[in-house]
Amino acid sequence: MVKVIGEKEFHEQIVCNYTDVIGEKLGGKVLKFSDEWFAAAENLIKPKAPIRDATRFTHAGAWYDGWETRRHNVEEADYVIFKAGVSSAKIIGCEVDTAFFNGNHAPFISVEGANLTSDELKDVQWESIIDKIECGPLQKHFFVRDSITDSNYTHFRLRMYPDGGIARFRLYGSVVAIFPQDLSTIVDFASVKNGGVAIDYSDQHFGSADNLLLPGRGHDMSDGWETKRSREPGHVDWVIIKLGTLTNIKEIVIDTAHFRGNFPQKINVKGIRADKVPVKTAKEWQTLVPDSKTGADQEHSYKIDNKDSFSHVLVTIIPDGGVKRVRVLGTI
Repeated sequence: MVKVIGEKEFHEQIVCNYTDVIGEKLGGKVLKFSDEWFAAAENLIKPKAPIRDATRFTHAGAWYDGWETRRHNVEEADYVIFKAGVSSAKIIGCEVDTAFFNGNHAPFISVEGANLTSDELKDVQWESIIDKIECGPLQKHFFVRDSITDSNYTHFRLRMYPDGGIARFRLYGSVVAIFPQDLSTIVDFASVKNGGVAIDYSDQHFGSADNLLLPGRGHDMSDGWETKRSREPGHVDWVIIKLGTLTNIKEIVIDTAHFRGNFPQKINVKGIRADKVPVKTAKEWQTLVPDSKTGADQEHSYKIDNKDSFSHVLVTIIPDGGVKRVRVLGTI
């Protein structure tokens, strides 16, 4: 069963606990599509919100920031096939945004998955994840399964019945990471590729907290985490990261790449082992990195001497600013 929920509920239940596994910024890709006459399928997984310029036209027709197919599809549905940006994932729900599509929006959609060892798409046996469900114009739709899928998938197919347009598509689930067999191998367990999730934060006015867990060092300030300027004495901003597995932490890296006039003045990092989501004020948090001065556009490395294992870390920036990446390096 699939239910439709509101945006606030979806954010609290899904966005803060799962990962958009096909997002472009994570490395998700469009492999194949039935048609993209009016607007390209690759727009579906762009990280930024869609925009509209009603004065802009192309050879094909009106320009749209999304995926739009020809009219009068003779097949049952148009489709796009995506490759996940992670090794594989179990899926809990999706967001379908028909922003600016009115009269040409997708009337219905469905989502399917497959676990493939390559990008060969011949004779794929697709499994239903989100059964055919109705969409409306000019709005975000939030579809959630009763439970996360039992199977994990590497590839996904979005079907649109029979044709039309969709601005953005987000597909959320739990990353199924592939960990090294040698348990002494050092791994970044904050990385989204290894199951890390930014589950709570104080603010993300200029850049979202989940950017902290992306691979690489990014390309500019837009793909980091940045909070608004604070004016109150004693203010701090913070983010709680759930690690991909229980971790014996050896090193923490705070990267301020591209943040040159807006990096935090100081940071500190704490860790905890907890089955449930810990609150920021829980007394069980242990200090891993005490208040430490940071600088512009550089990686700050802190060696950790603590034999305990941790499920979450709490990164605090003082008083505000921007951080590009957080790495939590350790062993299982």
